[in-house]
Amino acid sequence: MKKEARHMKLRVLVVVVAIGVGARASAQGQTHQFVPDHFYSTYSAAHPPVLHIQPGDHVVTKTVDAGGVDWKGAQVATGGNPQTGPFYIDGAEPGDMIVVSIEKLETNRATAYSGSLLAPYTVDPVTLATRVDREPRRVTWLLDKAAGVARLDGDDIKGLTLPLKPMLGCIGVAPARKEAIASSTPAAHGGNMDYAGLNAGVTVMFAVNEPGALLFLGDGHARQGQGEVVGTGLETSLDVQFSVTLVKKKALAWPRLENDDYIMVLGSAKPLLEALQGATSEMQRWLVADYGFTERGAAILMGQALEYEVANVVDPKFTMVAKIRKSILPKR
Repeated sequence: MKKEARHMKLRVLVVVVAIGVGARASAQGQTHQFVPDHFYSTYSAAHPPVLHIQPGDHVVTKTVDAGGVDWKGAQVATGGNPQTGPFYIDGAEPGDMIVVSIEKLETNRATAYSGSLLAPYTVDPVTLATRVDREPRRVTWLLDKAAGVARLDGDDIKGLTLPLKPMLGCIGVAPARKEAIASSTPAAHGGNMDYAGLNAGVTVMFAVNEPGALLFLGDGHARQGQGEVVGTGLETSLDVQFSVTLVKKKALAWPRLENDDYIMVLGSAKPLLEALQGATSEMQRWLVADYGFTERGAAILMGQALEYEVANVVDPKFTMVAKIRKSILPKR
């Protein structure tokens, strides 16, 4: 009996070890190659999923530019920030949070375009009324991926060359209350936030409003200045790789973003003050919930350490970023 019991214990131990190894392997996730052939210009739960993925899976995919031109230079969708997706995250339910890790963003064609006039919201009325150049005009940029630069193609500023810094203008999930929100508009679900810091290496957090979350992304930029003051970045198509993890029963009101140096909240509204209020309030909630601060303690820290960026002042709603350096925060 004792000998048989020892053998049973050994078999149980082997099974437990095998299960542990399997769990680690599955945590790495599968890698899905997905080339889109249709696109949506609204964030909505009415759109059928293009792919089901498990938490921990990786997706390699592509986006078209804001005008619907793809990586081959073909017009494949109408303008207005056509989105790739939606991707259904198995197990995601309303009240959960998804964490999207942007693992790779790379340009995949040789050209981009941008606007060339400061947008009306970005200048004072006198400047707007008296400016000489009133005609909107696109300018072309030549993208040199090997050299990592974009060169202005034209005589406006001879020799202008800027480093590539690819970013996603749009990323988000299906909105709450069965709403359909245009991909031109940012809100609590994410969408067209146009934050220049949404680059490879960041993680973005969204509240789940619908089963599967339904993740969309698009509006690739080869780079963009803060505020998107000419109404565009360097609009182009991108190769994208991302992965998604799922946090059950985690409440948040506005998209959160994290990179190596900062935690950030992106609030979107019009007027700009309301966007700032949303981002600031969510930052305080984050510090209380995850970093152990009291409301007063979070306020004291924010009063001396909070930083802001203007993400966009050209979309139907504006986006503000509230951020705090991770180096001054306690360990989570």
